[in-house]
Formats: sequence, structure tokens, C-alpha cells
Amino acid sequence: MPKFVLPSRSIIATVLLVASGALASACSDKPTAGQAPFADLVATYVPLIEKEMGLPFKTAPAVAQRSRDEVGAFVRKQLESERGRDQVAGQEAAYKLLGMIPDTLQLGALLQRLLEEQIVGYYDPATKVLYVVDGAPEALLNQTVAHELVHALQDQYVKIDSIQARTDDGDRQVAAQAVLEGQAVFMQLRLDPNASPMLKMPGGWDRIRESIRDGSVGMPVFASAPRAVREGLLFPYLGGADFVRRFINVRPEKELLADLPVSTKQILNDSAYFAGGVDGRDLPVTVTLPAPKIGTLSYTNTFGAFETRLALLQHLKNDELARRAATGVDGDRYAIVRTPQGDALVWVSVWDSAVDAADFLDAMGDAARRRYELPKPDLAPGSTTRRFDVAGTPKRKARTVTMRLEQVSGKPVVMYMDLPAGLPAPIDLARVTLDTPASGR
Repeated sequence: MPKFVLPSRSIIATVLLVASGALASACSDKPTAGQAPFADLVATYVPLIEKEMGLPFKTAPAVAQRSRDEVGAFVRKQLESERGRDQVAGQEAAYKLLGMIPDTLQLGALLQRLLEEQIVGYYDPATKVLYVVDGAPEALLNQTVAHELVHALQDQYVKIDSIQARTDDGDRQVAAQAVLEGQAVFMQLRLDPNASPMLKMPGGWDRIRESIRDGSVGMPVFASAPRAVREGLLFPYLGGADFVRRFINVRPEKELLADLPVSTKQILNDSAYFAGGVDGRDLPVTVTLPAPKIGTLSYTNTFGAFETRLALLQHLKNDELARRAATGVDGDRYAIVRTPQGDALVWVSVWDSAVDAADFLDAMGDAARRRYELPKPDLAPGSTTRRFDVAGTPKRKARTVTMRLEQVSGKPVVMYMDLPAGLPAPIDLARVTLDTPASGR
């Protein structure tokens, strides 16, 4: 899931790459036990990575071994930290209210199982050490060390732990994480003797990307996770690698870390990042929600283009429709408000144009209707509001979903609320404020 940027998450890409069969190691020499094989791999990969990225290591990377139990304890510590618990609980509540994961799912426990499923290694920015799990499969060792060495080099130019700590703007956090993970994935592909020639072939990257997706066969926990969780975990690697591939086609790779994208919209759409230079970029509007007038604010964050697309895709089951309806998002913020009657979701999104906002209103209204298995409403032409009264069931209390399209500070805005039935709006939407960036578009 995008917002859980734990250092150990970087193992997922390597596991999927090798499980896909696209990157079987071409190295026939089996490493022996001890530090020497890692030292040899580091000595081999460091100059290659420096050359490709155009950046030298400022200090020599450190490598150490850890038992699988020690790595499991590390993962648990991240998830059980105050920051980890808040993120998991907030994301779980939001995804459940949008119907993106089952109401019975314990997200923290699932993430624990996912991250421990086939851990091979990780770079920890807190200790500045690349850790490799004892007994790591030979086929995974080279890819793991190459991938994590990229993170070690990145951390000498951008502070990875600072990026991970920025939890108030999930969309920006995910965009930065996508560059970090995407660059590491694309680097390990370029350094792999089997994958590198494929990257130079027409359609080669597309075939590798699909092979990575298909590589979940050997990861039963990952394969059985809800789609939103799987896509969220894959996005920094596949979406990020795709962005890095496009970046280095037009600019030197050494410039990438000094000019990180600030939204998943910039990752997904070339026009949002590359068109018109820095001053011509599509920068997100900052949405500020007032404090709730009833209930208690439990969690607040941003979805951005990627998670907006996931929310639509969950119920529309149409990739192209979800992509098109989410493309014009220009900033957003949501809040989970805890009330005696149950949790409420308030989500305010800003759009590039009134047409984009109307498209999202239609698509998200249809997604909400499908989510609660309701008939199509009889809408007047040009209607800018939606309301769904959801009857209670033995498993769920009655709820009300409302949507409306309005103008705020000259911007088209869609207000979405999913509330316990009978609960008045917990947040005064008339007091929502927008802060448009001074530069960009």
C-alpha cells in the first residue's frame, strides 16, 4: 500500500522480478558463506551504479547479515511504531469506508505477513546499512544487493528517512518513494545480463513489467491480498520505474534526485511533470479542511491521482474509465472523523476543469452506487449532486453518501461524504480553503 514506506518494502520488487522468471541470475559461481561474497558484489556493482546514475558514493556502503527472525522483528518495529500504527489505522479506515478492502481485514497483520513473506534484504536509512538475510537464495542475491546499493547511494543525496517521515501528504510521499524504488528497480534491470538486452528491444520494458506482475505466483500472501493492497505495493516499483525510464530519455539521470516529482499525477502523466519545464508543471492545490464540528478527527491525508484511480477501479472494474476519471485531479484531502454513530469519511478534491470535475462526479457516484449495490438514480440533466441512502444490514448500519460539485475560490471542487445515516456533516464544507501554488499551473 503506497503510504507504508518501510525500508524493508524494497524487497518486494526483487522477489517479484526473480519469481517472474525474467531475471534469473546469469552468475554461475555460488557465493560462499560470510561477508566476502557481499564485498565482491559491492565492489562489482558500486562503479557500475555510479556510472549509470552519474553520482559517486560519498562514503563506502556498509553491508551486514541478519537472520530472518531479526528481519521480522525489524518489520514489526516499523509497523508498531507510533507513526506506523497511525498510518495503518488511518489507511485501513479510509479504504474500508470506500469499500477497497473488506470490513473484516486487519491491515497491520496483512502487511506484516506481506513484508515477511520472502524477505531477502533491505537498506535501512537509520543505520545506513544494507542488510541481507542469512541464507538468501542465490538467484535473488545479486538483484537484492544491486537494488539496495542504489538506495544507499540515493540516501547520500536525499534523506530517505525524511521522505518516509512526511506522513501528512501521502500523495507527495508516494511520488518521492516511487522515484526511489523505481530508480532502484530500473537500475537492477540495467545491470542484469538477462534483463538489460530486453530493455533495448521494442516493447521489452512492457514485457518485463508484465512479467513482474505475473511473478506473484510464488508469493501466496501477496497474490491473495485485496487488489488495492497489491496495486499500492507495486506502484512505487512499476510506476516509479516507468517514470525513471521516461526521465532518463530526456534528462541526465544525475538530475533526478534533485528534482523529485511532488505528486503521483506527475509520476503518471508526462504533461504534469515534463511539459513546460519547472514553471510549467502541474502542481497540486493544497486543500485545508477545518476542524470537525462534531466527532473527533481520527486521521487526515491526501489520496492524489493514483489512489483516486484505485478507489474508482475497485468498483467500476474498468481501468481506462478509472484512469480517465482520475487524471484531472488537482489536489485533495480527506478526513476520517470518529463519532458515536460510527466513522465518517469527508473527501474534498480539486479539479483542473469543470469537465474533469463532472467526469469524476459521474464516475465516483457510479462507484459509490456499485459499492453499496444500489440501483441507478434518476438524475436530471447536468445534475451536480448525488445522494445515496444505504439501508442497514445485519453486518452494517445504515449510511448516507452525498456528493456535490461546487466552485471554491474559482476552482471546481467535488465534495464527497460517506456518513452514518442521520449524522449531519461533521466538517463545515463552506470553510474549506484552497492554496494554489504561486508557480507552475
